[in-house]
Amino acid sequence: MAMLLIMKTDTSLSVPGPGHAYVQLQYEIREALRREHPEWIDPDGSCPTCEIYESRLAKLLSVPSPYEYQPAA
Repeated sequence: MAMLLIMKTDTSLSVPGPGHAYVQLQYEIREALRREHPEWIDPDGSCPTCEIYESRLAKLLSVPSPYEYQPAA
């Protein structure tokens, strides 16, 4: 039996910055909320309640929330 390994060579090997830890934590919290409360997920896949929790966490940590950003008109 032969095994073929493919390595992606067109990506950067940069070390994640300090924001990476927050982004990873945010992702893990969102996924945990979605698993724990599937009833919060809308038919289109969005999760407004998850967004509220993420915004509250961002406010507590004094970091910008992606859901609070309003682009200029």
